[in-house]
Amino acid sequence: MTQAPRRKRVARVAEVLRTTRLTPHLIRVVLGGEGLAGFPAGDYTDHYVKLLFRPSDAPYDVPFDVEQVRAELPPESWPVTRTYTVRAWDAGTGELTIDFVHHGDQGLAGPWAAAARPGDLIQLFGPGGAYTPSPDADWHLLVGDDSALPAIAASLGRLPAGRPARVFVEVPGPEDEQELSVGADVELLWVHREHREPGTALLAAVLASELPGGTVHAFVHGEAGFVRDVRRHLRADRTLTPELTSISGYWRKGRTEDRWQAEKPTWNAQIVAEEETLVAG
Repeated sequence: MTQAPRRKRVARVAEVLRTTRLTPHLIRVVLGGEGLAGFPAGDYTDHYVKLLFRPSDAPYDVPFDVEQVRAELPPESWPVTRTYTVRAWDAGTGELTIDFVHHGDQGLAGPWAAAARPGDLIQLFGPGGAYTPSPDADWHLLVGDDSALPAIAASLGRLPAGRPARVFVEVPGPEDEQELSVGADVELLWVHREHREPGTALLAAVLASELPGGTVHAFVHGEAGFVRDVRRHLRADRTLTPELTSISGYWRKGRTEDRWQAEKPTWNAQIVAEEETLVAG
């Protein structure tokens, strides 16, 4: 039996329209251009894209063929992929909004966003996504650090009316809080990381809170260690419906995205094995 040829993925080309510094550590970049025509976002509130960043000395420019670059050039010349949540997509204007955490020269995407100017081009794959608040839950729980803030902010506008929600967001400090539209049934708690390890203060806030009863739709994302600990707490103390959970580590301290994505399946399998052992015991 002849196997059908693998369909080639083609990256979209987007153009920087404008940038805004929302907080000391957050930069909003609005992308547009003909390359985003028909961008299929809107079903989920955790849509994400894979941005392709060229090395500073890359012997090619945007647009480029990813597969051709990988076939013809050494690995140090390949584009680097970084995953970012879609903060908003406006199909009417064709504008794609992405928020970038920026800590000076650290990392790759943050410095790019800080230096981005109207007319700059970047390529991307996507969108992916799988979560949006379910009307079938009695209440909603959203927990995340600043990497999950775009998805949480997008989800606030899609929470079912009349259903309570508890929202916990960790940011570096009070100056990093944002103005978010929050309904009457939503309790939003900003948690300040300050000099603590990522997720430490967030986990403590969740553990110290009295949460509603009933069926919960849980969205827990951010640094992998705290996500694991919150998941353990919820699994141990609450009955979670698998179809009503979105729990995953967006990143892991001390790991590049490439390394974390390679390790993530094993990490997740270990967590599942631990939970099965607890249930069996």
